[in-house]
Amino acid sequence: MKLTNDIIIQKAKQIGFDLVGFAKADVLEKESELLKEWLDKNYQAGMDYMNKNFEKRKDIEQILPNAKSIISLGLNYYTPDEYSNDNLKGKVSRYAWGKDYHLIIWAMLDELEEELKKIYPAFESISYVDTGPVMDKAWAVRAGIGWLGKHTNVISREIGSWFFIANIITNYEFDYSEPITDFCGSCTSCLDACPTKAIIQEYVVDANKCISYLTIENKGEITKELKGKFNNWIFGCDICQDVCPWNQKFPVETLIKDFHPQNKELNLADVDEMTEADFRQRFRVSPIKRAKLSGLKRNASFLKKND
Repeated sequence: MKLTNDIIIQKAKQIGFDLVGFAKADVLEKESELLKEWLDKNYQAGMDYMNKNFEKRKDIEQILPNAKSIISLGLNYYTPDEYSNDNLKGKVSRYAWGKDYHLIIWAMLDELEEELKKIYPAFESISYVDTGPVMDKAWAVRAGIGWLGKHTNVISREIGSWFFIANIITNYEFDYSEPITDFCGSCTSCLDACPTKAIIQEYVVDANKCISYLTIENKGEITKELKGKFNNWIFGCDICQDVCPWNQKFPVETLIKDFHPQNKELNLADVDEMTEADFRQRFRVSPIKRAKLSGLKRNASFLKKND
Protein backbone atom coordinates (compact mmCIF):
# COMPACT_ATOMS: atom_id res chain seq x y z
CA MET A 1 0.00 0.00 0.00
CA LYS A 2 1.23 3.46 -0.90
CA LEU A 3 1.77 6.14 1.73
CA THR A 4 0.19 9.50 0.98
CA ASN A 5 0.25 12.90 2.66
CA ASP A 6 -3.36 12.35 3.75
CA ILE A 7 -2.53 9.03 5.40
CA ILE A 8 0.42 10.56 7.27
CA ILE A 9 -1.67 13.52 8.42
CA GLN A 10 -4.53 11.27 9.52
CA LYS A 11 -2.24 8.92 11.48
CA ALA A 12 -0.24 11.79 13.04
CA LYS A 13 -3.37 13.60 14.21
CA GLN A 14 -4.90 10.41 15.56
CA ILE A 15 -1.79 9.99 17.70
CA GLY A 16 -2.06 13.59 18.88
CA PHE A 17 0.13 15.83 16.74
CA ASP A 18 -1.42 19.19 15.84
CA LEU A 19 0.64 20.21 12.83
CA VAL A 20 2.04 18.15 9.95
CA GLY A 21 4.10 19.26 6.95
CA PHE A 22 6.40 17.75 4.33
CA ALA A 23 9.73 19.00 3.02
CA LYS A 24 12.13 17.67 0.41
CA ALA A 25 15.45 16.55 1.88
CA ASP A 26 17.53 19.23 0.20
CA VAL A 27 20.79 20.63 1.54
CA LEU A 28 20.11 23.59 3.87
CA GLU A 29 22.47 25.99 2.12
CA LYS A 30 21.04 29.34 3.22
CA GLU A 31 20.09 28.18 6.70
CA SER A 32 23.54 26.70 7.36
CA GLU A 33 25.21 29.93 6.22
CA LEU A 34 23.14 31.86 8.76
CA LEU A 35 23.99 29.28 11.42
CA LYS A 36 27.70 29.66 10.69
CA GLU A 37 27.46 33.45 10.98
CA TRP A 38 25.65 33.04 14.31
CA LEU A 39 28.28 30.62 15.61
CA ASP A 40 31.17 32.81 14.40
CA LYS A 41 29.78 35.66 16.51
CA ASN A 42 29.66 33.38 19.59
CA TYR A 43 25.92 33.89 19.98
CA GLN A 44 25.65 30.25 21.07
CA ALA A 45 27.39 31.21 24.35
CA GLY A 46 28.32 28.04 26.25
CA MET A 47 26.35 25.68 24.01
CA ASP A 48 29.47 24.11 22.52
CA TYR A 49 27.48 21.23 21.03
CA MET A 50 26.14 23.68 18.45
CA ASN A 51 29.62 23.76 16.90
CA LYS A 52 29.62 20.00 16.32
CA ASN A 53 28.17 17.98 13.42
CA PHE A 54 27.80 21.05 11.22
CA GLU A 55 27.69 18.98 8.00
CA LYS A 56 24.89 16.84 9.42
CA ARG A 57 22.89 19.96 10.23
CA LYS A 58 23.47 21.21 6.71
CA ASP A 59 22.90 17.95 4.80
CA ILE A 60 20.34 15.52 6.19
CA GLU A 61 21.77 12.72 4.02
CA GLN A 62 24.73 12.69 6.41
CA ILE A 63 22.25 11.21 8.91
CA LEU A 64 20.14 9.02 6.62
CA PRO A 65 22.02 8.41 3.33
CA ASN A 66 18.87 7.62 1.33
CA ALA A 67 16.82 10.47 2.79
CA LYS A 68 14.15 11.82 0.48
CA SER A 69 11.81 13.73 2.79
CA ILE A 70 11.33 15.26 6.20
CA ILE A 71 7.96 14.99 7.93
CA SER A 72 7.77 17.95 10.32
CA LEU A 73 5.38 17.73 13.25
CA GLY A 74 4.10 20.23 15.80
CA LEU A 75 2.62 19.45 19.21
CA ASN A 76 0.73 22.18 21.08
CA TYR A 77 1.62 22.59 24.78
CA TYR A 78 -0.36 25.73 25.67
CA THR A 79 -2.53 25.87 28.79
CA PRO A 80 -4.35 29.06 29.88
CA ASP A 81 -3.04 29.13 33.47
CA GLU A 82 -1.50 32.33 34.84
CA TYR A 83 1.31 33.15 37.28
CA SER A 84 0.65 34.44 40.78
CA ASN A 85 3.10 37.39 40.46
CA ASP A 86 4.43 36.51 43.90
CA ASN A 87 8.00 37.81 44.20
CA LEU A 88 8.82 34.97 46.58
CA LYS A 89 8.28 32.53 43.73
CA GLY A 90 10.28 32.03 40.54
CA LYS A 91 8.43 31.58 37.25
CA VAL A 92 8.95 28.49 35.09
CA SER A 93 8.68 28.65 31.30
CA ARG A 94 5.36 27.29 30.08
CA TYR A 95 6.94 24.42 28.15
CA ALA A 96 8.32 23.00 31.43
CA TRP A 97 5.13 23.17 33.52
CA GLY A 98 4.30 19.53 32.99
CA LYS A 99 5.98 16.28 32.01
CA ASP A 100 9.17 16.36 29.95
CA TYR A 101 8.03 16.73 26.34
CA HIS A 102 10.81 14.45 25.09
CA LEU A 103 9.26 11.50 26.92
CA ILE A 104 5.85 12.27 25.46
CA ILE A 105 6.94 12.97 21.89
CA TRP A 106 9.39 10.06 21.65
CA ALA A 107 6.53 7.68 22.48
CA MET A 108 4.27 9.40 19.91
CA LEU A 109 6.99 9.20 17.23
CA ASP A 110 7.59 5.52 17.93
CA GLU A 111 3.88 4.84 17.52
CA LEU A 112 3.65 6.85 14.30
CA GLU A 113 6.72 5.28 12.70
CA GLU A 114 5.50 1.79 13.58
CA GLU A 115 2.11 2.55 12.00
CA LEU A 116 3.75 3.79 8.81
CA LYS A 117 6.01 0.75 8.55
CA LYS A 118 2.96 -1.51 8.82
CA ILE A 119 1.46 0.25 5.82
CA TYR A 120 4.72 0.40 3.85
CA PRO A 121 7.35 -2.08 5.16
CA ALA A 122 10.16 -0.44 3.18
CA PHE A 123 9.61 2.83 5.07
CA GLU A 124 12.90 3.86 6.73
CA SER A 125 13.11 6.68 9.23
CA ILE A 126 15.14 8.45 11.88
CA SER A 127 13.35 10.91 14.13
CA TYR A 128 14.50 13.76 16.37
CA VAL A 129 13.07 16.04 19.04
CA ASP A 130 15.75 18.76 19.42
CA THR A 131 18.29 16.25 20.74
CA GLY A 132 20.31 15.60 17.59
CA PRO A 133 22.20 17.49 14.86
CA VAL A 134 19.04 18.59 13.04
CA MET A 135 17.91 22.15 12.31
CA ASP A 136 14.41 21.61 13.65
CA LYS A 137 13.10 25.09 13.01
CA ALA A 138 14.50 25.22 9.48
CA TRP A 139 12.69 22.02 8.54
CA ALA A 140 9.47 23.17 10.21
CA VAL A 141 9.57 26.32 8.09
CA ARG A 142 10.40 24.41 4.90
CA ALA A 143 7.59 21.97 5.65
CA GLY A 144 5.12 24.85 5.95
CA ILE A 145 3.92 24.27 9.52
CA GLY A 146 4.84 27.85 10.38
CA TRP A 147 7.20 30.72 9.69
CA LEU A 148 10.24 31.82 11.68
CA GLY A 149 9.22 34.69 13.93
CA LYS A 150 11.50 37.59 14.79
CA HIS A 151 12.04 35.98 18.21
CA THR A 152 13.34 32.87 16.33
CA ASN A 153 10.43 30.67 17.41
CA VAL A 154 8.31 29.10 14.68
CA ILE A 155 4.79 30.58 14.51
CA SER A 156 1.71 28.78 13.21
CA ARG A 157 -1.36 30.68 12.04
CA GLU A 158 -3.48 28.03 13.78
CA ILE A 159 -1.84 27.71 17.21
CA GLY A 160 0.74 30.49 17.50
CA SER A 161 4.20 29.50 18.73
CA TRP A 162 3.31 27.38 21.76
CA PHE A 163 4.31 24.08 20.18
CA PHE A 164 7.15 21.58 20.16
CA ILE A 165 8.78 20.50 16.91
CA ALA A 166 9.66 16.94 15.93
CA ASN A 167 11.06 15.77 12.60
CA ILE A 168 11.06 12.39 10.87
CA ILE A 169 13.73 11.88 8.21
CA THR A 170 12.60 9.23 5.75
CA ASN A 171 13.45 7.49 2.48
CA TYR A 172 9.91 8.06 1.17
CA GLU A 173 8.90 10.80 -1.28
CA PHE A 174 5.80 12.91 -0.71
CA ASP A 175 4.01 15.88 -2.21
CA TYR A 176 5.87 18.71 -0.54
CA SER A 177 4.28 21.56 1.38
CA GLU A 178 4.68 25.20 0.45
CA PRO A 179 6.44 27.40 3.02
CA ILE A 180 4.15 29.90 4.75
CA THR A 181 4.51 33.63 4.29
CA ASP A 182 6.18 35.50 7.15
CA PHE A 183 3.27 37.25 8.88
CA CYS A 184 5.34 39.16 11.45
CA GLY A 185 5.16 42.22 9.20
CA SER A 186 6.40 45.40 10.87
CA CYS A 187 5.68 44.11 14.41
CA THR A 188 8.59 44.35 16.84
CA SER A 189 6.76 43.43 20.06
CA CYS A 190 9.21 40.65 20.93
CA LEU A 191 12.29 42.82 20.39
CA ASP A 192 10.79 45.67 22.40
CA ALA A 193 9.71 43.47 25.31
CA CYS A 194 12.91 41.48 25.87
CA PRO A 195 14.27 42.87 29.18
CA THR A 196 17.88 41.87 28.46
CA LYS A 197 17.80 42.87 24.76
CA ALA A 198 18.80 39.35 23.77
CA ILE A 199 16.99 39.67 20.42
CA ILE A 200 19.73 41.88 19.04
CA GLN A 201 18.05 42.21 15.65
CA GLU A 202 15.11 40.64 13.88
CA TYR A 203 15.53 36.83 13.71
CA VAL A 204 18.79 36.86 15.72
CA VAL A 205 19.08 35.97 19.44
CA ASP A 206 22.31 36.32 21.40
CA ALA A 207 22.19 33.48 23.93
CA ASN A 208 24.71 35.30 26.12
CA LYS A 209 21.89 37.70 27.05
CA CYS A 210 18.93 35.32 26.85
CA ILE A 211 17.18 34.53 30.14
CA SER A 212 16.24 31.05 28.88
CA TYR A 213 19.85 30.18 28.17
CA LEU A 214 21.18 31.80 31.32
CA THR A 215 18.78 29.91 33.61
CA ILE A 216 18.94 26.50 31.88
CA GLU A 217 21.96 25.71 29.70
CA ASN A 218 24.37 28.14 31.34
CA LYS A 219 26.88 26.41 33.63
CA GLY A 220 28.51 29.57 34.98
CA GLU A 221 27.41 32.53 37.05
CA ILE A 222 24.92 35.10 35.76
CA THR A 223 26.49 38.47 35.07
CA LYS A 224 25.67 41.19 37.59
CA GLU A 225 24.87 43.54 34.69
CA LEU A 226 21.55 41.72 34.31
CA LYS A 227 20.44 42.15 37.91
CA GLY A 228 16.85 43.33 38.14
CA LYS A 229 16.07 42.30 34.54
CA PHE A 230 14.90 38.71 34.99
CA ASN A 231 11.26 39.45 35.87
CA ASN A 232 11.38 36.57 38.36
CA TRP A 233 12.11 33.86 35.80
CA ILE A 234 13.85 30.97 37.52
CA PHE A 235 13.74 28.48 34.63
CA GLY A 236 13.42 29.71 31.08
CA CYS A 237 11.50 32.75 29.87
CA ASP A 238 8.36 33.30 27.78
CA ILE A 239 8.30 37.07 27.44
CA CYS A 240 8.90 37.18 23.68
CA GLN A 241 6.12 34.64 23.13
CA ASP A 242 3.72 36.17 25.65
CA VAL A 243 3.74 39.50 23.81
CA CYS A 244 3.40 38.00 20.33
CA PRO A 245 0.05 39.01 18.79
CA TRP A 246 -0.31 35.54 17.25
CA ASN A 247 -0.28 34.01 20.72
CA GLN A 248 -2.57 36.64 22.21
CA LYS A 249 -5.22 36.44 19.50
CA PHE A 250 -5.54 32.72 18.98
CA PRO A 251 -4.59 30.71 22.10
CA VAL A 252 -5.52 27.06 21.67
CA GLU A 253 -5.41 24.79 24.71
CA THR A 254 -3.44 21.55 24.42
CA LEU A 255 -5.21 18.20 24.55
CA ILE A 256 -2.20 16.59 26.25
CA LYS A 257 -3.02 16.37 29.96
CA ASP A 258 0.64 15.79 30.89
CA PHE A 259 1.45 19.35 29.76
CA HIS A 260 -0.85 20.90 32.37
CA PRO A 261 0.88 22.65 35.29
CA GLN A 262 2.76 20.65 37.88
CA ASN A 263 5.67 23.05 38.37
CA LYS A 264 4.42 26.46 37.22
CA GLU A 265 6.26 28.39 39.94
CA LEU A 266 8.96 27.48 42.44
CA ASN A 267 9.19 28.92 45.93
CA LEU A 268 12.64 30.51 46.15
CA ALA A 269 13.08 29.53 49.81
CA ASP A 270 12.16 25.92 49.00
CA VAL A 271 14.81 25.85 46.25
CA ASP A 272 17.40 27.11 48.74
CA GLU A 273 16.63 24.26 51.10
CA MET A 274 16.22 21.57 48.44
CA THR A 275 18.49 18.53 48.65
CA GLU A 276 19.76 16.50 45.71
CA ALA A 277 17.33 13.73 46.64
CA ASP A 278 14.43 16.22 46.76
CA PHE A 279 15.43 17.59 43.37
CA ARG A 280 15.67 14.19 41.72
CA GLN A 281 12.32 13.09 43.11
CA ARG A 282 10.37 16.25 42.30
CA PHE A 283 11.75 16.77 38.80
CA ARG A 284 12.49 13.22 37.65
CA VAL A 285 10.10 13.52 34.67
CA SER A 286 10.28 17.32 34.34
CA PRO A 287 12.37 19.39 31.91
CA ILE A 288 13.53 21.35 34.99
CA LYS A 289 16.01 18.58 35.77
CA ARG A 290 18.11 19.91 32.87
CA ALA A 291 19.20 22.91 34.96
CA LYS A 292 20.47 20.62 37.72
CA LEU A 293 20.06 21.53 41.38
CA SER A 294 23.15 23.74 41.35
CA GLY A 295 21.74 25.77 38.47
CA LEU A 296 18.35 26.11 40.10
CA LYS A 297 19.92 27.30 43.36
CA ARG A 298 22.07 29.79 41.44
CA ASN A 299 18.96 31.14 39.71
CA ALA A 300 17.03 31.46 42.97
CA SER A 301 19.93 33.28 44.59
CA PHE A 302 20.20 35.64 41.62
CA LEU A 303 16.50 36.48 41.80
CA LYS A 304 16.64 37.15 45.54
CA LYS A 305 19.58 39.49 45.07
CA ASN A 306 17.38 41.46 42.68
CA ASP A 307 14.94 42.32 45.46
